[in-house]
Amino acid sequence: MKTILYKFLFFFFIASQLQAQELLPFVENYNKSDYQGDNQIWNIAQGRDKAMYFANNHYLLRYDGVVWEKYFLPNKTIIRSILIEGDRIYSGSYKEFGYWHRKNGKMYYVSITKNLRLFDEKDNEEIWKIFRYNGALYFQSFNDVFIYDGKQIKKIKFPFLISYCFVVDKNLYVASVNKGIFRMNGSRISNPKGWDILKNTVVHAIEKYKDKAYIFTQKRGIFTIEKNGLKAWDNPLNETLKSNGINVAKFIKNDKLVVGTGNKGVFIFDFKTNTYKNIDRNNVLMNNSVLTIGFDKEGDLWLGLDNGIAHVEVNSPISFFYDNSGILGSVYSVATTAKGYLIASNHGIFEFDSGIFKLLPNTQGQGWNITKIGNKYLIGHNDGTFCYENGALTKVNNVSGGWNLSKSIINDTYFQSTYSGVLVYSDISDLAKSKEFKDLTKPIKYVAQNKRNEIWAADNYRGLYRVLFDENYNTLNVENITQQSKIKNDFGVKIFEFREEILFLINNVWYTFNSISNKLEENELFNSNFKNISDVVAIDENHFIVLQDGILYHIYADGNKFLWNIIQEKYYKGKLINENLRIFKSNNHYLMNLDDGFISLQLGYQNKQNKGVKVEAYNDESLLEDGGKIKHNTELTINVISGIYGASKPNLFYQINREKKFIPISNGKIVLNNLSSGSHSIIIFKHDGASYEEVSSFDFKVSQPWYFSFWMIILYLLLIGAILFFYYKWNKLRYTQKLKLQGEELKHQREILEMELKKENELNLQEYEKHILELELQTKSSEVAGKSLSIAKQSEMIDNIQNILDSEKDFNKLKSEIKKVIKINEVNKHEWEIFETNLNQIHNEFIINLSKKFPNLTPKDIKLCVYLKMNLSSKEIAPMMNISFRGVELHRYRLRKKLNLSQEENLSKFLLTV
Repeated sequence: MKTILYKFLFFFFIASQLQAQELLPFVENYNKSDYQGDNQIWNIAQGRDKAMYFANNHYLLRYDGVVWEKYFLPNKTIIRSILIEGDRIYSGSYKEFGYWHRKNGKMYYVSITKNLRLFDEKDNEEIWKIFRYNGALYFQSFNDVFIYDGKQIKKIKFPFLISYCFVVDKNLYVASVNKGIFRMNGSRISNPKGWDILKNTVVHAIEKYKDKAYIFTQKRGIFTIEKNGLKAWDNPLNETLKSNGINVAKFIKNDKLVVGTGNKGVFIFDFKTNTYKNIDRNNVLMNNSVLTIGFDKEGDLWLGLDNGIAHVEVNSPISFFYDNSGILGSVYSVATTAKGYLIASNHGIFEFDSGIFKLLPNTQGQGWNITKIGNKYLIGHNDGTFCYENGALTKVNNVSGGWNLSKSIINDTYFQSTYSGVLVYSDISDLAKSKEFKDLTKPIKYVAQNKRNEIWAADNYRGLYRVLFDENYNTLNVENITQQSKIKNDFGVKIFEFREEILFLINNVWYTFNSISNKLEENELFNSNFKNISDVVAIDENHFIVLQDGILYHIYADGNKFLWNIIQEKYYKGKLINENLRIFKSNNHYLMNLDDGFISLQLGYQNKQNKGVKVEAYNDESLLEDGGKIKHNTELTINVISGIYGASKPNLFYQINREKKFIPISNGKIVLNNLSSGSHSIIIFKHDGASYEEVSSFDFKVSQPWYFSFWMIILYLLLIGAILFFYYKWNKLRYTQKLKLQGEELKHQREILEMELKKENELNLQEYEKHILELELQTKSSEVAGKSLSIAKQSEMIDNIQNILDSEKDFNKLKSEIKKVIKINEVNKHEWEIFETNLNQIHNEFIINLSKKFPNLTPKDIKLCVYLKMNLSSKEIAPMMNISFRGVELHRYRLRKKLNLSQEENLSKFLLTV
């Protein structure tokens, strides 16, 4: 019976362990690419400067939360151990130990064993542990212990191999590799009675918890020290630890035990609940072999791994549910049940019980929301709405997409926003009797009620609707309130219920409804306290979450005052599901959904951000003191170090030279370039979401550029003096030359006068020649006129002879005679060509102007215009153009048409004006 009961209790305990493992502390992993070091981390300690120090094979690593630094020993041997006391960081390595100290932003090493022959040449001595006992420092290797009192070093050699030494109360224990544990008294050692079970067993830790000492062995688990000897720890976890190998163990505050194993990560056992959490590679740890454990002043863990470093926030108010398997997908809603959790994700609805996921039947696909009503869980799904009660799942309706469920402030009615409108559940005991509002058949994301026969519905895309209905939920009227209020950008309206009042968040502005004006009005209280808010989710009457500039804040409302608590971005960066942030309250904590699981946060958590911020500035890799000076056009890197690594790490911003703009500090580092010459000031602020509080400052100066330096100014003055001197000399030389030039100028003036007179004579001569040419032109014109008259007379003579010939009876005789006369009197063809050439030269300007004004005139028309301009009659023109008198008259008539002249205008006078 006892065996059965024991087995039952054992399996019940194991089940509780599995259930307890689901919520884990936040873990930050740092790999070799982060700290640029080697694989194994052998020892971890936090310094008085709040920086974390790591023994990492050939390097001493330092991390202040902003920058990783690494240093190596002069002999470049492996560093196995460190101990920090005050400003000294003692380290032990191969046949060497000493201490490090920090100066001007860098670590420097001082050897204690230099020039001392402490180590046997045959032994491969490495210092694996450093501790203080009875006022002296002990440096322990596998063969010896070196005791250093600050002046001298005493060596104690053991007749066996040592694994580790442990100080418990006032006792010093030495654990051998195969001969068990010995108590050390001065240089004497003795084996405690009843501890023979530890022979041939490697002991990795001896720790005390509540007046009881625990011995942690590598492969045989945990023993407790009793009066009569040793006793195996009576806990099922002990068997798990035996099979995975204990490397290191520590007790921490809040009654917890941390055990690092060789192949199963770290176990955190809670004595209050008798449960444990296992953090390994299956969930968040990047390596399963834990070599050492360290602590910071926040009480959080630092794990030295076989490959990397892990920061485990065991004392954070925030826990995480991770799903590395990918079974869940993205979590859209979560609720606690009696046995575990109910989870709605994009893969379906899951029940989590005893560490096992179970997909509820017929729920594959997108799950949206889970709301607990009494003992029932109403689940909004892509395929409809389900009810989960006492482990059983039933489908309530087939209306697609139950986004959100909201309880009426008036009564026990619930409203559900869906893909196709709003459903109302007036009787929770009979969920099948739901009713849909008519005239609102569109995707509704949020719905709320705070007045009778009225609900508010926010469209999934844009618009806010006020729906009025009767006692039977029949729709009376639907109003688009954002249109009525003339709000242009009404995309993504959010409805927020706060203390029986409904607020609307539209484009980062808070509104309430004025029932008198029937329009939305800005809410002064929320707009003054909550700016740049992109999302808001209620927890209860006095608590809610806001998302401001990508940062989540937990808000506690105390009357009209609001207490802001920042939730560090590192917990959810890149994991929030935009527009689908949901909160489930459970007792004193609340759950919030993420892409790969969910967060559990304590409701009463207050993030009292640390104000003690330290500033370190570096220019050209050298530490710059406050008020120091840097060269022009060089980079200044400012590390803003809070010394806080966990949940209370402050949210920091900075200003340059008291400008109004607050700039967020990314990863604790400010990098400044292209700074102007002169004094500058950097002010560091802590931001709680509502206000900025100054926490530190740093002043520095930027030198003038090299071309404005003292020596360059002297050079500029010398150059200016030289220029003035040479300018004076040049002016003097120029004056001398000017006098010389004046004499030459008088001489040249005479020559110029002579040249002008000569030129004037030449011009007079040109005028004379021009006058001669004009006379010749007039002569030619006279000749042309004479020729014209001569030609006219000859033509008349020819006409008369022709008439005689026609009237003569003795025709044949006279005809031949008269033809001879005509031939003799014909105008010479050569003379005619000369006549036309002279005519064109005389009237060339007239011909050009006439052609430009009337481009449609033919050469024959132009010739007629020239004759008319010469005031010749038609009778005179006829023989010159070789046409009849009538032909000339007809040509004149056509010319008038082309020149657009009326009957009254004289053609010859018109041509004289051209």
